[in-house]
Amino acid sequence: MSRKYLFISVFFFFNVYAQTSKIDSSRYSYSTVAEISQQINEIFEDPGFSNAHWGVVIQSLETGEFIYKRNENKLFVPASNMKLFTTGAGLSILGSDYKFKTEIWTSGKIDGTVLKGNLIVKGFGDPAISGRFYKDDALKIFKDWADSLLEMGVDEIRGNIIGDDNAFDDVGLGDGWSWDYESYWYSAPASALSFNDNCVDISVEPTDIGERANLSVLPSTRYVVIVNDVFTVKDDSSSKIDLTRDRGTNIVRISGTIKYSSQPQKIYSTINNPTQYFVISLKEVLEKKGIKVTGFALDVDDLDIGVNYKECQLLLTHNSVPLRDIVRVINKSSQNFFAEQLLKTIGYEKFKLGSADNGFNASKDFLVQVGINPEGLIVADGSGLSRLNLVTPQHIVRLLEYYSKSHLFEDFYNSLPVAGKDGTLARRMVKTRAQDNVRAKTGFLGNVRSLSGYIRTGDGELLAFSMIANNFNIPVVLADNIQDMVCIRLANFKRK
Repeated sequence: MSRKYLFISVFFFFNVYAQTSKIDSSRYSYSTVAEISQQINEIFEDPGFSNAHWGVVIQSLETGEFIYKRNENKLFVPASNMKLFTTGAGLSILGSDYKFKTEIWTSGKIDGTVLKGNLIVKGFGDPAISGRFYKDDALKIFKDWADSLLEMGVDEIRGNIIGDDNAFDDVGLGDGWSWDYESYWYSAPASALSFNDNCVDISVEPTDIGERANLSVLPSTRYVVIVNDVFTVKDDSSSKIDLTRDRGTNIVRISGTIKYSSQPQKIYSTINNPTQYFVISLKEVLEKKGIKVTGFALDVDDLDIGVNYKECQLLLTHNSVPLRDIVRVINKSSQNFFAEQLLKTIGYEKFKLGSADNGFNASKDFLVQVGINPEGLIVADGSGLSRLNLVTPQHIVRLLEYYSKSHLFEDFYNSLPVAGKDGTLARRMVKTRAQDNVRAKTGFLGNVRSLSGYIRTGDGELLAFSMIANNFNIPVVLADNIQDMVCIRLANFKRK
């Protein structure tokens, strides 16, 4: 399609969308299923998407009737709709009340005020050791551990701080992840010991025009080296900030410009070796709390001899928030790192080693229970960041249908973004009957856009739907608009 005709199609579509949204948000449409199906088909036949590959299933969960189907059994790259399978399996296999644990052991003993021996932190995949559930205080849990040691009378540790991450494999990144994603928060590596989403938070603040911007890093740690190449520019210029982390290191390079009157901007960089990051940060907190540490912060894999827990003493156990809260973060915020941690934890609980493959293999019985042949889809990761994932729209709707009848439905349903209200749907379908109605998971990769979830019609009939677009070459907002138009039509649909 030429640029001229592409522009005409885009212009036409935006006008149609604006008019349709205005009409659809103000009145119900009384239709037969055949009529609403035809209306939906006309939306997907938009000429701007003539080269796109659409897969769609819309099904009544009350009658079992299919409202609309299009390429329903074809395989698609689902992007973050993959998280529906990960969270669905996690809730069913582990339970909504499941809590990730982290244990604090010592190889020595407490003698007066001195802990004579190593302090060992044994992780089991908790993704939430961060400020996310603690009023943005990323160090809250570490401070609590330090306070507990002080309450035991300990003000000195004559030994090392050791991180044991062996509950998971050492493959931090998902199969098929793009190498140029590695610096960014959405590509944070998985690890049995993880801290602050395995990222550092960097705030960029303007100074005088022509001068370097001020950078601040949270949590403050010597583990990461920041190279500042951001300059303050006049307000008639543009702000554009990017980062790269040198591969295999913790040297983070921040570059670009920030306008003089701009508010501070936050960016997030991944770190290398989450376990080392964890124990160094913990050691720093212990020392700030007044606990002297004479040894080093080490990864258990760096020891000549591993830890024999039969000869160690358990000092503390930390339990995370319940899984229902973790799942809400995964689906509403589309949090990739949390999803990868969950998939590996599913594998750990069955096979005693957390890996993506073990997570999928441990989920196969659940998929069969749902009515999905595990051999009919490809699971490369838990988050959907990999383009190697392949599922069908029918797989997704079958999962949604299964959960609509499950005792866990409330936890699953409440984890999904709400149109026009929160999560990744906060700005979509606003001021229509789809607002506060649609509960659905979004998905986005280059040339991939997906939306799957639940909606109630004008009659109050609950529907499950999945809409996936692959291989399109026009602005992604148009794919969003098509999905939104369909949802608005369904929200206004009443049976004749």
